[in-house]
Amino acid sequence: MSYGGGMTCIKYLLFLFNFIFWLTGIGIIVAGAVIQIRYSTYINFLGDSFLSAPILFIAVGCVIAVMGFFGCCGAIRESYCMNMTFAVLLGLIFVLELAAGMAGYVLRSELEQVIKVHALDGMSHYNMTYSVGVTDAWDRLQENQHCCGISNYTDWKNSTWFEDNNDVPISCCRFDGCDVSVRDQPIDIAAENIYIDPCADKLRDWASQKMGIIIGVACGVAVVQIVGVILSCSFGSRIRGAYDAV
Repeated sequence: MSYGGGMTCIKYLLFLFNFIFWLTGIGIIVAGAVIQIRYSTYINFLGDSFLSAPILFIAVGCVIAVMGFFGCCGAIRESYCMNMTFAVLLGLIFVLELAAGMAGYVLRSELEQVIKVHALDGMSHYNMTYSVGVTDAWDRLQENQHCCGISNYTDWKNSTWFEDNNDVPISCCRFDGCDVSVRDQPIDIAAENIYIDPCADKLRDWASQKMGIIIGVACGVAVVQIVGVILSCSFGSRIRGAYDAV
């Protein structure tokens, strides 16, 4: 079926768009996997709502990759049905992303409270034989973010392991072999040996930064999706018109 130069241009623009869309899906899958593997320690402090985010990323990436391949086939084969189906599905994903973005904004406002609740629960089980994962998560957080405790280092009195002494975990130490019997010391003296920044603030800032990046990427993908819907509908309607004219 022959078209004018304008429609041929739209056809190849649509193919290029869908190829980029397919690559975007692959990129989202990789991003979700990296978040799940590399940042799983921090995610343990954020609760079930945030734990599902990497899995959701991988699932959405798979859907986008499949749709991108489907759209490429529709553009090359000049199929009205495939192009319009792609446009409808793309519009549906856009609506779902909008809903997910609104939910993410709501969760962002509750982030600090969620962190404190889960961190306090983990602290109470620190260094217990049945909670190796919690102990490792706290140690990694304090070592990597240079912080100690939820609001400050004195929070470690809430730990069953440290409730009867003035110790804090070794991961709070600024250097190896520091004097950890510092929980009752004034902050200026304690600061010479241990980190004094609150982990809740560090974790909140880290999570907010990551969520901000995710929201920004999602907005960019949404704009591209709108362009894709317009191109698919335009190309599909021209295909339909050409068939009707035959």
